[in-house]
Amino acid sequence: MPRFSVIVPAYKVQAYLHECLESVLSQSFEDLELIAVDDCSPDGCGAVIDEFAARDRRVVAVHLPENAGLGPARNAGLARATGDYVVFLDGDDTFVPGALQAIADRLKETGSPDLLVYDYARVYWSGEAVRHEFRAHLSEDGPAPFPLTDRPGLLKVLMVVWNKAYKREFLEREGFAFPPGFYEDTPWTYPALMAAESIATLDRVCVHYRQRRTGSILRTTSHRHFDLFEQYERVFAFIDARPELARWRAVLFRRMADHFTSVFSARGRLPRGTRADFFRRARRHYRRFRTPGATPKFTTRLRHALVRLGSHRAYRAIMAARSLKKRAGQCASTAARAVRGALLQLHYRVQRCLPLREDRAVFAAYWNRGYACSPAAVEERVRELAPHVRTAWVCGPEHFHTVPPATRRVRPGSAAYWTALARSKYLVNNVNFDRRLVKRRGQLLIQTHHGTPLKHMGLDLQYRPAAARDMDFARLLRAIDQWDAVVSANRHSSLVWERVYPAAYRTLEFGSPRNDVFQRATAADVARLRETLGIPEGHTAILYAPTHRDYVRPQPHLVDLERLLRALGPRFVILARPHPTHGSPFPVTDSPRVIDVSDHPSVERLCLASDALLTDYSSLMFDYAVLDRPIVVHTEDWAAYDAARGTYFDVRAFPPGAVARTEDELIDIFATGHWRGSRSAQLRAAFRARFCPYDDGHAAERVVRHLFLGEDLAALPPVVPMEDRRPAPALGGPGAVLFPAPR
Repeated sequence: MPRFSVIVPAYKVQAYLHECLESVLSQSFEDLELIAVDDCSPDGCGAVIDEFAARDRRVVAVHLPENAGLGPARNAGLARATGDYVVFLDGDDTFVPGALQAIADRLKETGSPDLLVYDYARVYWSGEAVRHEFRAHLSEDGPAPFPLTDRPGLLKVLMVVWNKAYKREFLEREGFAFPPGFYEDTPWTYPALMAAESIATLDRVCVHYRQRRTGSILRTTSHRHFDLFEQYERVFAFIDARPELARWRAVLFRRMADHFTSVFSARGRLPRGTRADFFRRARRHYRRFRTPGATPKFTTRLRHALVRLGSHRAYRAIMAARSLKKRAGQCASTAARAVRGALLQLHYRVQRCLPLREDRAVFAAYWNRGYACSPAAVEERVRELAPHVRTAWVCGPEHFHTVPPATRRVRPGSAAYWTALARSKYLVNNVNFDRRLVKRRGQLLIQTHHGTPLKHMGLDLQYRPAAARDMDFARLLRAIDQWDAVVSANRHSSLVWERVYPAAYRTLEFGSPRNDVFQRATAADVARLRETLGIPEGHTAILYAPTHRDYVRPQPHLVDLERLLRALGPRFVILARPHPTHGSPFPVTDSPRVIDVSDHPSVERLCLASDALLTDYSSLMFDYAVLDRPIVVHTEDWAAYDAARGTYFDVRAFPPGAVARTEDELIDIFATGHWRGSRSAQLRAAFRARFCPYDDGHAAERVVRHLFLGEDLAALPPVVPMEDRRPAPALGGPGAVLFPAPR
């Protein structure tokens, strides 16, 4: 007897059914049966189901002789279910990787409850995945399992059948079955939650709920939306047959009234000429099942009162008035923003007429996302070496906490922001400032960039539309014409920048200021960072930091982190860090040895805390080489990446360490210890010599002394020879004993 019976009804979903069934059969948890029900679909659903049944013995194919609808199709699957638990999945939705394993683990942890509710995410045609607004009710805090009376908020979670796992004995004991018609989930889910003696929750996305542009049954225009009334009659009949459930009558009455008004208000659902009849039936049901209870908010009370009175025209008039008021408010808000913007630009023009402040500097990084990267390193050294210069940092309020107390915080788009851009002598950024910036005579705009280029940049993207997307190259050229100085980490970067960002600026090969911390940090600093990240003492930490793919959404997940951990052994942890523009997080994993550091404000500190780097084509490899710690490069999709984005050299031919072309090779590199072997150290040494010649811990100091204090190039601190540098030590466990690169 399998642990799970997964029931998938299919009707006119041939374009999605293959992905749906594959998402079930490819689960890491394999103790399941997949019951796929062809609801006499006129397209190729039946053939797809038969194809899967022929190749996998776990698939049970069911073909109905005539179209019966979603409820009866699920009943047909239930009749053949033999698993301990029953799980439903619609034919156009998918399980996320590891979903069934997470469900099985949670069921075991909570003592096999009657019902487990788990999370889902709406997935749109663009690839965007959005978790639902009531996910807080799925918190795993507190005792479990529990009755519904302990968590009544679960009734606010979307009432669908496919976000729950049901004990089959519970379903058989209660005699649950789906009714025919639309909204068949309603008389199933409410009774199931109320009747369950034990419920548990799983705060993890297990299902991707596809939001199709067309084809959704509940968004079609049909008289069958009137089925909703019979479905709620079934819900209240269930309550009436069980006096102990009377406490839920008021809650479900309010849910019913809300459901009626939402269907009535939705455009395109009810056929022309039927809206008044729908409203009259809603009024009869309202009066029939009315139950006093908690008072909802005013707008809800108003809607319910109009339903109770049967004022069809009044309801439509009031809803139209509310909509008009909302649109008027939006127009007023738009007008206010336009006026404010015009006033701020007038303010900026006035400020540009006032004298420059020679003692002011304004900094920003990563499109105002917080205190980070080379601008932060330079700002810190300005406060130390040029204390007469007052510094300001531009970022949103949500990032204010990252800015040091001694540095002024400036909100983007504010009057203070435009004043700072107009009056400050020094402007420092690792990207471009606002496109409306007008650099004045006497201002010094310093561009630090944010990494050594491996992938194509700037004008090299003109003929790579997948990477360039909607880049405005004319605007780019106008922006770079304002640069006065570009800080370069190495000769490779200088050659690339001067060609792809052609302008009259000066190139200063001073090293990368953001890498200074690697030479300045101590063992005590590293130990503190590891403790704050939760890295267990004696464990080796691998920082996994892939770059983003411009040409595909959602981002691919090319490494199975749990499989990698099994190869590494019990004394390893992975710090999972997606690219800031990755577009989606890594797949959720329950492993405590995968530490999510996606929201950590400083990638440099993550590098310090780790013992090795696993990446693909991220420029982080050039920075990490400064630490002289192992680097492994995973290049499974090299051909696609190079074709779409383009690279300045083949990193496989000149790598900073071991190279894996497949996940199996990656596992082998770690399993055999090649990732930290002598050959990897030799490759790293050559890579450091080429790309890290000036990263000796004094790059920011050179920038400040030359550009802020006016010192000649000859007077700047000389570059420390590679053999004399002492980067911060790695503090991993015995597994992190490393071969140092040859000096």
